[in-house]
Amino acid sequence: MTTTTLETALEPLLGRKSASALESAFGLRTAGDLLRHYPRRYAQRGELTNIASLELDEHATVLAEIQKVSQRGMRNRPGRKMTEIVVTDGSRPLSLVFFTVVRDLNKLVVGKRGLFAGKVGRFNKTLQLAHPEFILIDEENEAELTASFARALIPVYPAASGLPTWSIARCVEQVLTMLDEVDDPLPQGLVDRYQLADLRSALTLVHQPTNQAAVEEAQRRLKWDEALSVQLVLAQRRQSAAARPAPACPRREGGILDAFDQRLPFQLTAGQREVGEVVAEELAGTRPMNRLLQGEVGSGKTIVALRGMLQAVDAGKQAALLAPTEVLAAQHARSLREMLGELGTAGELGAAEQATRVVLLTGSMSTAQRRQALLDVVSGEAGIVVGTHAIIQDSVSFAELGFVVVDEQHRFGVEQRDALRGRASEGTSPHVLVMTATPIPRTVAMTVYGDLEVSALRELPQGRSPIKSSVVPVAEKPAWLDRAWQRIREEVAAGHQAYVVCPRIGEEEKEDGEPPEEDGKGESGQRPPLAVAEVLPQLQAGPLQGLRIAALHGKLAAEEKDAVMRAFAAGQLDVLVATTVVEVGVNVPNATVMVIMDADRFGVSQLHQLRGRVGRGSAPGLCLLVSEVPAGTATRARLEAVASTVDGFELAQMDLELRREGDILGAAQSGSRSGLRMLSLLRDVDLIAEAREEAQQVVGTDPELTGHHGLASMAAAVIDRGKAEYLEKS
Repeated sequence: MTTTTLETALEPLLGRKSASALESAFGLRTAGDLLRHYPRRYAQRGELTNIASLELDEHATVLAEIQKVSQRGMRNRPGRKMTEIVVTDGSRPLSLVFFTVVRDLNKLVVGKRGLFAGKVGRFNKTLQLAHPEFILIDEENEAELTASFARALIPVYPAASGLPTWSIARCVEQVLTMLDEVDDPLPQGLVDRYQLADLRSALTLVHQPTNQAAVEEAQRRLKWDEALSVQLVLAQRRQSAAARPAPACPRREGGILDAFDQRLPFQLTAGQREVGEVVAEELAGTRPMNRLLQGEVGSGKTIVALRGMLQAVDAGKQAALLAPTEVLAAQHARSLREMLGELGTAGELGAAEQATRVVLLTGSMSTAQRRQALLDVVSGEAGIVVGTHAIIQDSVSFAELGFVVVDEQHRFGVEQRDALRGRASEGTSPHVLVMTATPIPRTVAMTVYGDLEVSALRELPQGRSPIKSSVVPVAEKPAWLDRAWQRIREEVAAGHQAYVVCPRIGEEEKEDGEPPEEDGKGESGQRPPLAVAEVLPQLQAGPLQGLRIAALHGKLAAEEKDAVMRAFAAGQLDVLVATTVVEVGVNVPNATVMVIMDADRFGVSQLHQLRGRVGRGSAPGLCLLVSEVPAGTATRARLEAVASTVDGFELAQMDLELRREGDILGAAQSGSRSGLRMLSLLRDVDLIAEAREEAQQVVGTDPELTGHHGLASMAAAVIDRGKAEYLEKS
């Protein structure tokens, strides 16, 4: 008899069709993958999802009654009819639309109750599901539905098109029935010490709980698996990394840092002085600095980083600043040179005695420019090297790299940051300072899991102006958008400048030659996000006619991007219509107003970052969040929350609560799905701390886990090593 384990493929258990659908939708290939596709929540019968709480673009399942059925012809598709069904669960109506005839469509009649599942869209201010999956509740299937949906707690799974929650529940039930005993990877001593459920029981209870206590018991055990697996790998990384010393960069009296401090035209904030002392002390030692500097947009993190870089230069070492985009790298190079003045022009006429050289190195430089930059880096003439990922290529050799600053660390992949560390002299590891203005969503993971010491800047420098934010609800008050364009004209008339930010660069082609729907929004009822390519000409020909307007986005040639940014910084442009390429680091104090189109398409922290581009001078800033999302939705509430506060730490806390843990860990950076499906970085800090302590003890006595086969396999299976590297090296 064949034994069914967590490693057994799904196809022999569920059949080819179901197995293929699960792999296509969620990447689930084995019994263990499916059983770790946990319910996202639990509900009682009749309370699957409240229609009033639906979010755009989510896959939802509702239990509702049909109120109205209607059909109409489609002008752009002669002979075709669209069927619209209006259902309600008592909280709010929901529209179901079918553009083609589907099986059992004729059974959808007024008064029938059923389960309806699909992706939430919007059309004419009304929420809708296009082509939803459905099961009608009647005498024939009442018993079947009761088995899955009439328990004390009903598991509600993350769903996808063609895989509603009830289909996933059936697959899980079938696999659980066939699953044999499961080898528990946790040592029995640890299970007893923390009174944890065994793995087989936990996997059963999380999918088929008898009560809330059973859910909590199962979740606690499964969270331990995830937390411990991460901690084990990170403990191994920390142990091996500690063997590589960093070059000591002690502070030198009378050097370039002292000269810079004497020429500063302003006083450092108390926070900048405090963090600066910590950085200076760590740079002076041979234990590699691994510090995170988190701070509000505009809190002065760059000054702290520059002072550290100058200390490294004083010690005869080089410093590198890694930026995520060429626009930001060029901006950093310009701002560092401006701050240093004659201290940053070594080798040029009029340079100060202690001067160093700031060199920019990007992938799009001309051959001659790149050759000279590489010579400056390898010879040590360049004390400070600023660039994108181009500075971590094998062709770039540093004379003696002592200090690395990574700006907006969440925008980089593991391999990129690790490669930059590898630019140091053989056998050494440079000191590393990573900076972020989106502290909690990214850094809770690293604070709890990684080996980063954390510093925070909360105080804004003197001279920063307040920023007022407002939501522009064009669905309810279209005249407010006209007023937004008028405000831009008023600011330009007063001598200031403005940003208009769009989610996309340009119009993508419609796939498969599918003709547009009558409203141009497609079958989902939701139009594509606004693009720079369409908004720019509309503004030039309409409300901003006569103003000096230009576009800035990632697909422009490097020279063109730099020219546009320079022109805007010099006041030669009035309005910049851009993508999120201006999100970080762009500093134009004369820009006072920002209009963010389709603001609901951006995350909380991203909106806060964008907003930080205005109000950087003496004049107050204004940020207008334009959205068609109707009032009363959670998405609209998020926008109003962003508008209500400029406290980035408060907003980052909100962002953490709203995002999936996999997003927080930066799955895109490591190139694979997150292994954290159950663990909450916000709520499970105590459990994580316990797992960290256990992992340190285990790795301390068994670094390679050769005597703990279960733990070794768990670490590899529950969370991929690429993710652990991301956490460790960020």
